[in-house]
Amino acid sequence: MQTGLEEQLGLYQKRIPIFTRSVKGRFRRFKTTVLVLAYAIYFLLPWLPWSRLDAPSQAVLFDLPGRRFLIFGLTVYPQDVVWLALLLFIAAILLFFVTGLVGRAFCGYFCFQTLWTDFFIWIEHKIQGERPARVRLYRQPWNREKLLKVGSTHALWVLASFWTGMTFVTYYAYAPQLVLDFFTGQAAAAAYITVSILTISTYAAAGLMREQICTYVCPYGRFQSVMYEPETLAVHYDARRGEGAHGRATVRAGRGIVVERRRAESAEPVAVDRRQASLSAGERALAERHEKGLGDCVDCGLCVQVCPTGIDIRDGLQYKCISCGLCIDACNTIMDSFGFPRGLIRYDSEQNLAAPEPTAPRVEWKRLKTIGYGAALILMSAYLAYSIGTRGSYDRAVNQIRQPLYVVLSNGDIRNRYQVRITNKAAQDQTYEISASGIPAGALDLGNFREITIKPGHSGLVQVSVRLAPELAEHTHHFELLITPKGKPGEARSETVRFDSPKEAHD
Repeated sequence: MQTGLEEQLGLYQKRIPIFTRSVKGRFRRFKTTVLVLAYAIYFLLPWLPWSRLDAPSQAVLFDLPGRRFLIFGLTVYPQDVVWLALLLFIAAILLFFVTGLVGRAFCGYFCFQTLWTDFFIWIEHKIQGERPARVRLYRQPWNREKLLKVGSTHALWVLASFWTGMTFVTYYAYAPQLVLDFFTGQAAAAAYITVSILTISTYAAAGLMREQICTYVCPYGRFQSVMYEPETLAVHYDARRGEGAHGRATVRAGRGIVVERRRAESAEPVAVDRRQASLSAGERALAERHEKGLGDCVDCGLCVQVCPTGIDIRDGLQYKCISCGLCIDACNTIMDSFGFPRGLIRYDSEQNLAAPEPTAPRVEWKRLKTIGYGAALILMSAYLAYSIGTRGSYDRAVNQIRQPLYVVLSNGDIRNRYQVRITNKAAQDQTYEISASGIPAGALDLGNFREITIKPGHSGLVQVSVRLAPELAEHTHHFELLITPKGKPGEARSETVRFDSPKEAHD
């Protein structure tokens, strides 16, 4: 009987540690720039002062007890949930748009898992050394050196994880006071629970699991093929150039590289630039490899050693690839050292690579799907900006009480009732006055209210009734209900309200 695949492979494959080699290049510089910028924003933003009259002087504060988010000069209330919906929609469309153009750029440069894993690897590199030293340390038996280096690495990982969680909770309270209360044991239990959970999860994800989060946990790598198109730029290995007719070969198989360099340097006049002579030697060495049917790839394996997910890009596009571009930097470094042309590994599209004569890679955006994503992104972003820019200091809603539509009083007058809801979105208490136009002055009855004062972020409900004589009610179908913030007549807003009567009911 044939053994099942599950029994052959097992339910879970034990993680094979990946020790990445450091590399220099433009993609590495870009990743470092993004990391520094992202960390500066995340860790410093809660400590940025911002003067407020009714809240702590903190630039970004998610005030849950006050049911509001304070983001610089903007106050967001639960009634602005449509903004959250728009932000989520914009984020999703932006993700689809960027992926359709340049593949998993978000994963490679901006994802939280990538940023924290990158930082943890940097800590490991600083303490334990470059890749060969880390591999040697991993394989050697436990001794004083291993205990010290591994212990120090994990201690710094825990410290970084703790401060990550600590920073997260400072967004929900006044940061200086919260930190003081936290270390003196006076903070709320939610603060200690949140920091503990985030410390453990950050340490596990960035320090222990690393690429397994991208491979097994994150769903994005699984459904990326839905977003990829033949024109999408992604990290590719140019197999046609790298493999040649007889495959790749190590440097020893093409030892003419060194020989040709030496011959060229000895044959050229002293006045000739040595760099030009070296490039010429590289070209001749490359021609020698081509004559033998060998590709440009020297099979150094550096592209695999720098990959944070441990894949070999030469095997083709894989769902584990996060498009970080580090293998491009590694390959370009090797190509430069031999005087070979760059771009053996590069951002390119499958369509261009399959062409008889590949052209220079470029972003192909003239596609229906990409244009649709771009249009939706622009429209929703514009609407969100317009909604934020034109928001007033309060919201109002007038609803007619429908049960019953009207009441005929003993003297024949007709009465309609309404509910007026006012939400104060200003940063201070505000008093509102309610009046009406299109009906007699005495027809509006506010009960015991002449005005209503509402706290910031809160709503007030006022019961209003309108009473009209039968003759007037017969000709009154609508009137205007006017809401005016006290002392701010320029912010007055009106609502057109329907008035029902027995004659209208028969009609």
